[in-house]
Amino acid sequence: MPRGQRKSIEEKIAEKENLISALQTRLKSEQKELEGLYNEKKLKALETLNELVESSGLTSCEVTEALETYIRLKDTNAS
Repeated sequence: MPRGQRKSIEEKIAEKENLISALQTRLKSEQKELEGLYNEKKLKALETLNELVESSGLTSCEVTEALETYIRLKDTNAS
């Protein structure tokens, strides 16, 4: 049974180059979307933290000091 005309090596190379280029474009697009999702997640976490700080009645300096104290105590107890 006769087969279709075989592609030249140049045609095969061109097809692979086009495929790789398309995949690189897609990968960049997916990476950009992933970064957007990470940023959205980070923003949500910051909003939640901000709500907690506001509802506590503490200033941001007081919260920072409290966290630094907690971290120092935690590090001391871990040693």
